Amino acid sequence: MRNYREEYEYWLNSELVDEATKAELKSIAGDETEIEGRFGKMMSFGTAGLRGTMKAGTMNMNVYTVRLATQGIANLVKSTGGDLAGDHREGNGVAIAHDSRLNSRLFAVEAACVLAANGIKSYLFDDLRPTPELSFAVRETGSLAGINITASHNPKEYNGYKAYWADGAQLAPEHADVVAAEFNKIDIFEDVRTMDYEEALAEGLIEIIGSEIDEKYIACVLEQSVGSKYIEAAAQDMSIVYTPFHGAGYKLVPEILKRIGISNIIPVEEQMIPDGNFPTVKSPNPENTEGFALALEYAKKNDAEFIIGTDPDSDRCGAVVRLDEARFGEDQYMVLSGNQMACLMMDYLFTVKKEQGTLPENAAACKSIVSTVMADRICEMNGVRLFEVLTGFKFIGEKIREFEESGDYSFVFGFEESIGFLAGTYARDKDAVVATMLMAEVGCYYKSKGMTVYDGLQEIYKKYGYYKEHTQSIIFDGFDAQDKMAAVMVKLRQDQPAEIGEGMKVLKTIDYLDDIPGFTKSNVLFYELADGCALAVRPSGTEPKVKAYVMAQGASEAEAQARCELILAGANAMLS
Repeated sequence: MRNYREEYEYWLNSELVDEATKAELKSIAGDETEIEGRFGKMMSFGTAGLRGTMKAGTMNMNVYTVRLATQGIANLVKSTGGDLAGDHREGNGVAIAHDSRLNSRLFAVEAACVLAANGIKSYLFDDLRPTPELSFAVRETGSLAGINITASHNPKEYNGYKAYWADGAQLAPEHADVVAAEFNKIDIFEDVRTMDYEEALAEGLIEIIGSEIDEKYIACVLEQSVGSKYIEAAAQDMSIVYTPFHGAGYKLVPEILKRIGISNIIPVEEQMIPDGNFPTVKSPNPENTEGFALALEYAKKNDAEFIIGTDPDSDRCGAVVRLDEARFGEDQYMVLSGNQMACLMMDYLFTVKKEQGTLPENAAACKSIVSTVMADRICEMNGVRLFEVLTGFKFIGEKIREFEESGDYSFVFGFEESIGFLAGTYARDKDAVVATMLMAEVGCYYKSKGMTVYDGLQEIYKKYGYYKEHTQSIIFDGFDAQDKMAAVMVKLRQDQPAEIGEGMKVLKTIDYLDDIPGFTKSNVLFYELADGCALAVRPSGTEPKVKAYVMAQGASEAEAQARCELILAGANAMLS
């Protein structure tokens, strides 16, 4: 196995490396730290695929690491589907999509060309599309796998590679392990096959797809709408500011709102243009308040009820709601958390479906283990079975498949606290398009009652109890960030706390690296605390950070907040 210096020289001397890449590598010739940072390891391929900065080197996103990952996918497809050379029958293809990031189209085309060289047909979208539409397209085209080029809401320097399987969910661990083994075994140049793009098109090994898939996808999203009478009653008097943060939601999100009858859509014009440089935001993340600065200007100018923002690949949806003027003053808005949005949508869906008599007797919902325990109460009071899964929407996708195969439950809604939501089973990944539609319906629902969305949030707190959540991230720098994160988790396992925060007793510690029925082993520690509170700690699968998730409840808003702050202080002490 080559060391980092040998790998660097291998790239410099290979006839298969383009001159622009070689020039980039020559520019760092005297920087040993930079060379080691780029070539010290191979990128890690996991269930979340790949994600990294766009540079030359084995530790970064570039044409060569994308080709290598795709060769791994091709080898997986061939090992599962047999010898596909010259055999493009339905069921053996791979659907490919991408977002607006720099190089995303290039990487998507390169992936298609590698598949073509391996005799595997790809269905390549003609332009950027939301991630959930890729999940939908995998099943719609009868493909065996899917590839999406995106780094979600990461800064502009990043790109990523998500891989999907035939069920439309991201690769399960057993399939990801096969790709990871290939990724680390085969030579990045000599063992990777590729083909000319125009030749692959001419031979039918690449098929361009577009509006026909859009229409089928939109039809499935519209089937999740339940609030036509509330839209008719309130939509004309409600305005929504929308921003796609220069990403893939720019087209289909406004379209879905128009089709359900929302006419007062105010786009943030500067951010409606797809642009991987994300010129108007520090970070294109709708979880962060600062990202909504322009949208807030639009909202105040137009007296808008609330704001919707979707991230660059349009699988995450954030919302900002106007606060009560008498209580908070004029033109005040609040960013909703993913937990708050999920609870608003769940209560709305369950309530309206019960009104209509369409809530199945075997209705089920899913949430990640780090998401609010308020969901448990909402499901309990509405007769819906709640299932918990590990972080990663693929696990919700697996539950949907289980429900369909067994017939025991009917999936209604699933979510993760990181603003990821899904209603319906047409996709097996989180979907900002359907979430935007449902949040607009929530707005109309409360508007028809003479209330704001913020009023509705207070109403469900009164109905189900007071809950507060907070996510704290500890960020690690350097090419050894993964090692530092691993050390933190080792230390936490060695020093098991009896209490977290001052007087908050630990009732039970669950280590998801242990064998727990129904769960794949995962690097997560979950602390069940007194008074129905909880803390979960896990390293991020896509960013160099360890996350602490605080979940608190109380008899009043003040009590829930105090407990949240107490647990947060304890978590910070543990991770420092």
